[in-house]
Amino acid sequence: MELKGKKAVVLGGTSGIGLATTHQLTAEGARVVAVSRNPQRAKDRVGEGVDLKAIDVRDRDALAALFSDEAPFDILVNAATGGTRARGPFLEMDLDGYQASFDKLWGYTNSVRLAAEHMDERGTIVPVRGTPARRSKPGQVALASVGGAVESFVRALAPEIAPRRINVISPGVIDTPMFGEDVDNRQPMLNNATASHVIPRAGTADEVASGILFVIKNDFVTGTTVDVDGGWLLS
Repeated sequence: MELKGKKAVVLGGTSGIGLATTHQLTAEGARVVAVSRNPQRAKDRVGEGVDLKAIDVRDRDALAALFSDEAPFDILVNAATGGTRARGPFLEMDLDGYQASFDKLWGYTNSVRLAAEHMDERGTIVPVRGTPARRSKPGQVALASVGGAVESFVRALAPEIAPRRINVISPGVIDTPMFGEDVDNRQPMLNNATASHVIPRAGTADEVASGILFVIKNDFVTGTTVDVDGGWLLS
């Protein structure tokens, strides 16, 4: 896919991985609609020519209206967090918290279901979900469950929506505001979390965004997961 002149909707497109994706898409000539719950706080960071929209990805009616208003478009990236995520030992976990973790899954399914009819038939969809689905660590049962559901959803869906394509990007520990706005405070935590990885550091949002652009531009990739994790799966 040649990106110049294409139109992309990036959910979660004003922070972290989504913001980096917005920047890389616009740098290659795509028109981008960056969507988040509070996009105005990133107005000075998204760059010129990016349309900002305020949406909660769990709000189906708002999503449906957004996609209808922006139709037609070629690319959908979902990097939105989709709510809270339960952590800790499963046998001690509040089950309401575990269930609430699946808001992220509903954000993905809502966006794909409601966007597909408004996309070009050669369009491409990229949900972003965490590495625990591929190899979980203690306390990550909820994260692994949700991520595994997303991966299975994508594999099952890819044949149904062809020739549109859909692929998952699976980032490892990435240095983004998700770990806190204070860079100095979050750095020791990131260093500790990645000390045993093959590449012993946190990744950057730009490195993950490069993976997203790979599956967007490569017309021979669908129904798969691309890991951008610094060797999490091998550690």
